Amino acid sequence: MLSGTQPIPTKACCERETRKMAVNGIIGIKLGMTQVFVEDGTLVGCTVLQAGPCVVVQRRTKQNDGYEAAQLGLVEFVKPRRVNKAMTGHFKKASVAPMKVLQEVRIEESKDETKVGDRVLVENFKTGELVDVSGVSKGKGFQGAGTTPAATLRTARCIIARRAASAAVPFRRGFGRISTFRVTWETCG
Repeated sequence: MLSGTQPIPTKACCERETRKMAVNGIIGIKLGMTQVFVEDGTLVGCTVLQAGPCVVVQRRTKQNDGYEAAQLGLVEFVKPRRVNKAMTGHFKKASVAPMKVLQEVRIEESKDETKVGDRVLVENFKTGELVDVSGVSKGKGFQGAGTTPAATLRTARCIIARRAASAAVPFRRGFGRISTFRVTWETCG
């Protein structure tokens, strides 16, 4: 779902044919939610993702880095002025356009050699194949310490009792920051 204004990586990447690679991952963007009817007529909520196209920006080898991996970049338009000099050099070395999202994917050692500039597309995966989806959860900021009389359990007050020589009250729920976390949803067969 690329628009005509988004650049495709340089010619060297596009001239290579799409082939089965050892890369077992792809980067995607959540577009929204929808509903789908299943065979038995029930309505199921679904997440709509735009998966790829991705380009191999860097190749990690066991000899140089100690493990086998490929750094994938999601093909998305980025203004050149928003990319710092270090990343500009990184993309120039790989002969690809600047990208917003870079992610490293471990690959298993195989005869098929993944090269810098290879394209990773959705067509490399089979229909109905089970996948694990990883993402970042929503952060909710600082929660708790309610000020209304009804929120007495989360008021900002001391948790040390006056009796028992200044011991903290056990199992007292406090307030705090609910941050973003990396979450993985595993699909079971």
